[in-house]
Amino acid sequence: MLKRIQKSRGFTLIELMIVVAIIGILAAIAIPNFIKFQAKSKQSEAKTNLKAIFTAEKAYFGERDKFSTDFSVVGYQPEKGNRYTFTVGGTTNILTDSVRFPVLPLAGVASTVLAPSTATIGVPGVGGACPTCVFEAEAYGNVDNDSTSDSWTIGSDTNTVGVSTCAPDQTAAGGVPLVTNDDVANGC
Repeated sequence: MLKRIQKSRGFTLIELMIVVAIIGILAAIAIPNFIKFQAKSKQSEAKTNLKAIFTAEKAYFGERDKFSTDFSVVGYQPEKGNRYTFTVGGTTNILTDSVRFPVLPLAGVASTVLAPSTATIGVPGVGGACPTCVFEAEAYGNVDNDSTSDSWTIGSDTNTVGVSTCAPDQTAAGGVPLVTNDDVANGC
């Protein structure tokens, strides 16, 4: 009777070591995927804010037949704590929150916005003669804390980027964010 009680008291050391090894293997597989998934979800900040910039610029254009490079003029101000720097080429850029996100981003990769009027612009800002002008806004930031930056653009008309292994899509319609350097998906 005493042997039976002592035998059923717990797990052996080998059984515990096997369980710990299995948990370690599962964690080694899951953690990199989780980190990549988390960084991809952070990219939604750039896409959402670029769409808001596009909406503000189009509303401003609807009232005044021109675009502006000043966020305060078009009425755009995102919440504090940005992972990305947003620019339309003016002096009122929305900067990355360097207190919350101390790894500052590098500048993004340029794209070109093409308008039906053949006005083009290759940097964030306003190009062409209004009312047939175009605008381009850019967001760049470091969402995965490595040495490269993630960058996105949006334009009033067709937006293109040169051939890049870091930007799988090379064309986006007006109002659609276009990745110009996706270091999360491709490890660029």
